[in-house]
Amino acid sequence: MDKNHLSRRNLFLIGTMLFGMFFGAGNLIFPVFLGQNAGRNLIPAVIGFLISGVGLPLLGVAAIGMSKTDGAYGLAKKVGKTFGLVFTVILYLGIGPLFATPRLATISYSIGIQPFIPAKYDHLTLAVFSTVFFFVAWLLARKPGRVMVYIGKILTPAFLVTLVLLLLFVVLFPMGGTHAAAVGTYKAAPLLTGFTNGYMTMDALASLAFGVVVVRSIMDLGVTKPSAIASNTIRAGIIAAVLMAILYSVLAYMGLTALGEFDRASNGGVIIAQIAHYYFGTLGSVLTAIIVVLACLKTGVGLITAFGDMFKELFPKLNYQFLILVATVIPLLLANVGLNATIAISQPFLYFLYPIAIVLILLGLLARTFGDEQLVYVITITVTTIPAILDGLNALPQSMHIGLIKNLLHMGAYLPGFSLGLGWTVPALAAFCVSVFIAGIVRRRREAAA
Repeated sequence: MDKNHLSRRNLFLIGTMLFGMFFGAGNLIFPVFLGQNAGRNLIPAVIGFLISGVGLPLLGVAAIGMSKTDGAYGLAKKVGKTFGLVFTVILYLGIGPLFATPRLATISYSIGIQPFIPAKYDHLTLAVFSTVFFFVAWLLARKPGRVMVYIGKILTPAFLVTLVLLLLFVVLFPMGGTHAAAVGTYKAAPLLTGFTNGYMTMDALASLAFGVVVVRSIMDLGVTKPSAIASNTIRAGIIAAVLMAILYSVLAYMGLTALGEFDRASNGGVIIAQIAHYYFGTLGSVLTAIIVVLACLKTGVGLITAFGDMFKELFPKLNYQFLILVATVIPLLLANVGLNATIAISQPFLYFLYPIAIVLILLGLLARTFGDEQLVYVITITVTTIPAILDGLNALPQSMHIGLIKNLLHMGAYLPGFSLGLGWTVPALAAFCVSVFIAGIVRRRREAAA
């Protein structure tokens, strides 16, 4: 007889596993960097960041559960099988071997290892570290049935202990005040800027990718009834979201108070290294290395496993062990670009894909209100994709804003919120409303004809 609910212990284990896969090194550095840039506008900036960095991933997990699908492809193919395949492949390549996975080794090295290495050995040491890092991640990902144990029972608790120790010192003994001036778009639009900066965590995209891992883990614990899988997936997502919200808020506060001792840094990784050394000296640098390497390793295992699972589902003839090898070797080769360059390269991709993913998640949640009509999916996603492309182009380096791209960006400037990467919002809302109206007419005519 099928179980309807997980035990509290197993539910917490699934929740911490999901948190562990979400909370990687990017989740450490981006809220800290936000804290420095937002200054006295910290609270609205953090609220915006939490909406996209925590709220959207929670909605993504909920959409997977409520739609009774097991991941990105199951949700995306509601638009159409071709779209579902293309979207899922792009999604998994982006949050996997092309962008997210390579930066795991880069961030680990830049924050945790590089401070101990003489500059002349930097490139060689990065190559050696990247090789060891991805070899360990590959070993853990070879047995996907053990991922819950590795991440939920071992890596996540170890990571939390080291991180919480540092954050306790930040809260109890802050380095400075909280009245620093905001910079950039945080001056005039802190909430919206915080929202789009939450894109950089990639967690809303990851919520679609990790769905297959969560669903399989819940089923392995004896829950096979679709409605029970859905409810337990959502409950586990809430556990992960609460943990992330607490840590993001304290990390942003840490970045702001650091301005009492340090100048603004070029990225959040530098800030974390400075803060750890401030409180603990050389021991702080060692502590930082442990925190970052654990954070990146556990996320790397999750991403490699999710990539192998999904591509095995999409292309059954491919071998899982071969797929995770591909998902390990490609980021190993790309890991030497550098942290700032890695972030800059991924930004246009995120500004393009995030709007589509957000709208897809919301459609999955609202499916019952419009009868899950495919027409609504097709019209809304199609209209959203056009301004999403413009948002992605706008996120390219200024040196590339020439010729055709420049002309397209002039058109995009007429969209509300375009300068903040939110030019897609009004067209998406309008398309949804119109498509629901049209779908209603079509449905009534179909019913009348029957």
